Amino acid sequence: MENLQSKTVAEMVTENIKTAHIFKKYGIDFCCGGGITLDKACTKYNADCDLLIQDLLNVDNTTSRATNYNSWELDFLTDHIINVHHSYVEENIPLLLQYSARVAKVHGHHYTELLEINDLVKEVAGELSAHMKKEELILFPFIKQMVKAKKEGGELPQPHFGTVDNPIKMMETEHEDAGELLRTIARLSNNYTPPPGACNTYRAFYAKLDEFEQDLHQHVHLENNILFPKSLLLEKELRTK
Repeated sequence: MENLQSKTVAEMVTENIKTAHIFKKYGIDFCCGGGITLDKACTKYNADCDLLIQDLLNVDNTTSRATNYNSWELDFLTDHIINVHHSYVEENIPLLLQYSARVAKVHGHHYTELLEINDLVKEVAGELSAHMKKEELILFPFIKQMVKAKKEGGELPQPHFGTVDNPIKMMETEHEDAGELLRTIARLSNNYTPPPGACNTYRAFYAKLDEFEQDLHQHVHLENNILFPKSLLLEKELRTK
């Protein structure tokens, strides 16, 4: 812990770009003002040093346990998607927008692709925000109604959208649209590879974009390949009783 406190913020971000997001969370400037030690940064920015250090120590922790999502009840799976993936998107969109705008403003005159990337980030942020609300307010509640009807033997109400296939098709189309936007960003950014000598904010932006895309891949997998097909089968089962 003492070793961490004696390192500069810039040194830590250089060694592990993921720490940039931790410093951003605590309001600590890791780019232009990163030449101070962690201890001094906590004092300057009035950050809780113990909590910050714990976050820094856990920055690379990942679960290695394989999860059998396919065995989960559909209502539990919808809650997982909201609590894990929707929450991730909601928490990280503001950070991505900040990074994107700053990097485009500072470096867009030289790396002109950043201007297009900035527009695409704003587009994907808007699309995903609207998409998740439709899932949370329309599709997922109906899936939960179906699970309840099966468990309790009750009658399944007729939704205003006719059949669950209709919102599912819309969600799948929107998944593809968001995926295409991120594929374009990946191409423009050379698969999130910052240029030589890029500043820490530039590097943090590309690292966060890469992480964001990986989360979306898992998010879409759970819906397109597990939740949606099983929901279609469940509705068919309930309607043919």
